[in-house]
Amino acid sequence: MSQLIMVIDDEAGVRDLLGDALKLAGFETVTAPDAMVAQTLLRTTKPDLLIVDINMPMMDGFEFVERIRSNGDNTPALMLSARGDRADITRGLTLGADDYVTKPFGLEELVLRIKAILRRSQFTVATSASLSCGPISLDSDSHQVTFNDEVVDLSPTEFRLLHVLLESKGRVLSKTYLLDEVWGITFESESTVVDTYISYLRKKLHRDGFEGIRTVRGVGFQLQAEKK
Repeated sequence: MSQLIMVIDDEAGVRDLLGDALKLAGFETVTAPDAMVAQTLLRTTKPDLLIVDINMPMMDGFEFVERIRSNGDNTPALMLSARGDRADITRGLTLGADDYVTKPFGLEELVLRIKAILRRSQFTVATSASLSCGPISLDSDSHQVTFNDEVVDLSPTEFRLLHVLLESKGRVLSKTYLLDEVWGITFESESTVVDTYISYLRKKLHRDGFEGIRTVRGVGFQLQAEKK
């Protein structure tokens, strides 16, 4: 079955261009001229990925992604913008976007990024379906995380980040490594998105005396069973 992509952009030419390119790549598409229409469509349509323009009237792309994430909608999202400012990229990723592409963009690169996001959103690792560290357990098959057998609700990005930390339990992982493994960002970046998501995990997993996600100043982060 073809995967469905929702294109949200106030420019009809961009919607048509993306619709044609995505159909040629084997995807089904649905389009929305603004974020308000997109919110209405999401009540009855369940796309596999959202392409969201930032500069839209009434509600911009940042606010749209923030709203749907706060409502528990974790549909993968790729943001489009004519602005390439690193602060905008960081803001988009921190709000819950999975990638950020600046205009003008190459259609071939865009399709590759979309496919990469979809692969990450279907994240499963057959060789390490079950991982644990102290009171934390993660099961890739059921996509479930527990803390002392109590289910912990994580977003897809939080889940991926925790999985990477668990796979390398005890090792110190650099921000560059985590950006590449979790977000697919391979360029040099001053992004604070890793720190932001580490703080999200700590809020959910640091309790009952457990403080296993450790910051190694100037290097990165480490997951360990017990605080040293």
